[in-house]
Amino acid sequence: MLRPRFRPGWKPSWLGTKKGWYECEDALLSLSVDALDATRISDEKLVMLKRILTSLHPYEVEIGRLFSEEPFASEPRNHCVPIFETLQDPFDADYQIIVMPFLRGYDKPQFQTIGELAEFWRQAFEGLHFMHEHRVAHRDCMILNIMMDPQPLFPDMYHPLRPNQSRDLRGTPKHYSRTVRPTRYYYIDFGLSRRYPADDVSPREPPIIGGDKTVPEFQGNLRFQPSDPFPTDVYCIGNLIRERYLQEFKGVEFMEKLIEDMTQSDPAKRPTMTEVITRYDQLLDGLNRRKLRERLVHREENAVARLYKDVKHTIITAGYVMRQLPPLPRPPT
Repeated sequence: MLRPRFRPGWKPSWLGTKKGWYECEDALLSLSVDALDATRISDEKLVMLKRILTSLHPYEVEIGRLFSEEPFASEPRNHCVPIFETLQDPFDADYQIIVMPFLRGYDKPQFQTIGELAEFWRQAFEGLHFMHEHRVAHRDCMILNIMMDPQPLFPDMYHPLRPNQSRDLRGTPKHYSRTVRPTRYYYIDFGLSRRYPADDVSPREPPIIGGDKTVPEFQGNLRFQPSDPFPTDVYCIGNLIRERYLQEFKGVEFMEKLIEDMTQSDPAKRPTMTEVITRYDQLLDGLNRRKLRERLVHREENAVARLYKDVKHTIITAGYVMRQLPPLPRPPT
């Protein structure tokens, strides 16, 4: 079911009233020309509809459905966004519409603790490793293509176009921290993704430049040479962590060596995702509960703000400890 604005026979609700159009829910349009929120009638959950031009992205539906069906669908290590249904555009045979869960940016709200961030990294590595294990390269691992399930944090959800307001726009949505309500993270957008035969251990593809423009093998004359997309995925997820966290926050220095190796200029020298998983598990084993409960501190934070946030964090953390909430908040499988 679409929102009132998109139903047949819609009439602006502000006509004939003293309300401004900007006050009315049906004045809100959509996220983009190819994406639209909707409500699943069976349980009234928000879902997302995405229109795909199959001639431009011929593998997106195929790869999305691959990970949405058994035996992959019930695999806990699978962090590919599930596709509930695939619809054919009734007017244009070149378009398909996929129905997915309604997700939220992975870092909204911000991570509070080292443990919350470490769990995000664990799931991001686990999900990419699972894809690589089944010979799928994502090829666009960037900030907009990793999202989270907002339902645990926002049990009553929020308006899809105004995430700081309730679905009826009459209040502020209640939300919990990731420590209280652990959530899952998902890779989305398989428009550039490819699946390769099991015996093609090092495929070569012409570069397809995604959201990360810094990939070393796509610079200068190298951008014309075929390359292996799997090490490129390793670079992209490593570079996301480097730019968004290692360069912005304190207390995450334990990741520096691993991320340095993942973002080496020479793709052949980067670890595989199997090696990344092994090394990251060892790093996690070396972090004690106190470290995991530490507040995530921005490098530009001033002394006054830090004192206030430290006191608040200490009080909140004491409550977490009393409730015996794990410092590494893993969602149920």
